[in-house]
Amino acid sequence: MTNRIYPPRIGRYAPALFFVSAVLTAPVLADAAAKKVLDGTNMESAAATQTETLPKPPAASSVPSRAELVKLIDRMAAKYGLDSSLVHAIVRAESNYNPHAVSHAGAVGLMQVMPATAADYGVSSTDKLFDPTINAQTGTRHLKRLLGKYSIGKAVMAYNAGEGALERSKGFVTFAETQVYTHRVLTSYLRGKGVEPYSPEAQKLTGIQLTPAMARARATPSSSIQAVNRQVSRLRLRLEPTWVTSPLSKNALDPRLHQTGPKSKPMFVLEPPKVRPRP
Repeated sequence: MTNRIYPPRIGRYAPALFFVSAVLTAPVLADAAAKKVLDGTNMESAAATQTETLPKPPAASSVPSRAELVKLIDRMAAKYGLDSSLVHAIVRAESNYNPHAVSHAGAVGLMQVMPATAADYGVSSTDKLFDPTINAQTGTRHLKRLLGKYSIGKAVMAYNAGEGALERSKGFVTFAETQVYTHRVLTSYLRGKGVEPYSPEAQKLTGIQLTPAMARARATPSSSIQAVNRQVSRLRLRLEPTWVTSPLSKNALDPRLHQTGPKSKPMFVLEPPKVRPRP
């Protein structure tokens, strides 16, 4: 027997309808997550949960002096054939020479290396990234690889946002955080070389055009969040004037009890509007 659910009495089936809505909007939400988008909902609780899983620096360990860390960076830059002034600009922007720094995203140490990135270079233990030497070596190796693929400006963007973000944005990452970061690193690097950051010479050296607007970039609602809102609006418009029916028993409407397989039936069927009978 087909059970018909009329809109006014839909409350008891809310869990099942939420499941349907989640399935329909999951691809859009996944895309938003992939672009590091937050909609502001429950941000405090999300941040608290994330903090519990962040890497923790060693409780008691001696930290090298700033002078010692500067020498370490110089040594690693020379080892991998990098311009030490660029590496120092990145270290200043990433951690300001704090080997115990941990970002909200879980990046660790002097050069704020992500554990997943470190694993690509043979560092499988996150705790080892708090060692300044291991961290500096891993970070400079990663930067070296990025500079082998991209210009200086694009490599700096990829160091912050990831190569995937750089490729998806066709070579110029538009995330506000990355814009500010790139501006900070490159202006420090260029001025150390006596080059005006917004000059043609700077663009030729870095491969990108720096602008004052990059330093003032602020996060705004992204197209992904707007896409979610449009998806929900379209879904609501389709469901409100439509009868939702189920060919299953009432118990089977619970997603946890729904059986799948070749002979399974759909949980819900959307039918054209009909004359609504009296309750």
